[in-house]
Amino acid sequence: MKKLTVAICSYNRAQRLPELIRALRAQSCSVPFEILIIDNNSTDNTQTVVAELSHDEGAPVRSVIENEQGIPFARNRAIAECLHSDYMLFIDDDELPWPHTLESAVHSLDVEGAECVGGRVNINFGAYIRPNWLTDDLLPFYAEINYGTKPFWIDDASTPVWTSIVAYNMDLFRNNPDLRFDYRYNRRGKGIGGGEDGILFQELLKRKVKIRYQPDMAVDHFVEDWKMKRSYFLKLHFIAGRKYGQFQMDDYDRTILGVPPFMIRQLLQQIGKTLNLYLRNKPGALRQAMNASHAMGSIWGKFLARNEKKHTADAA
Repeated sequence: MKKLTVAICSYNRAQRLPELIRALRAQSCSVPFEILIIDNNSTDNTQTVVAELSHDEGAPVRSVIENEQGIPFARNRAIAECLHSDYMLFIDDDELPWPHTLESAVHSLDVEGAECVGGRVNINFGAYIRPNWLTDDLLPFYAEINYGTKPFWIDDASTPVWTSIVAYNMDLFRNNPDLRFDYRYNRRGKGIGGGEDGILFQELLKRKVKIRYQPDMAVDHFVEDWKMKRSYFLKLHFIAGRKYGQFQMDDYDRTILGVPPFMIRQLLQQIGKTLNLYLRNKPGALRQAMNASHAMGSIWGKFLARNEKKHTADAA
């Protein structure tokens, strides 16, 4: 009999776990499933809550503590813990699954032959009032995914799927021990950023992995109030830019402290466009400011990369 493990990487969200576990246990699924909590050094009563939930009826619940702080460490620990399962499904601790989520995931993996399947992510503001400036075009930066109501195969980067709700055939990781989440794209605790799932998605495309979009595999993703601020989007893009400049950009012969001059010109252009929109009170000012923040982060990333190479050379 095949088996599914539902993996939840969690940090200090004990209050959300009971409702999530109840929703998962209420799901129908054609294969037996267990629920695994990867507790990433929570300082709240996560372990107490998990222990209480483990005694309730329904799918078994177990937990492990991952001492290395950060989401890629927690996700890689989940992979290690799930190698005995046929399938693994990631769902975040600030989400609730829609009906048929588990069954849809297993169908794509077991019947349709997908090696990775991603689902739909609906942004839910709960009791919080959504501000007027938070337009629909910003929702993908909360990991919103909605590519329509029809499943399809993914073969390029235009329709990415994220670990908000994604499932894998575990043969993918058993047969490729080098295929793991990149520790360099870390996000600690309730920090901002990450990107480890985006890097893994790119690697899956490069390896021609069979990736499926399955809209019936869906979740509500609940946004916390501290993320409903303009500064959140600016910080998010600065960090993304920093990681891009530090880890992904090519090296150039002509630089100033490791930074190619064209990047400085681009930053000044982005700042100019941002000021123009703000001063004229035009729509799109925040989105343009995010572009400027990303450009600034990229410059900082190139500077950090230069210092790291210099330190490595000096040590040698």
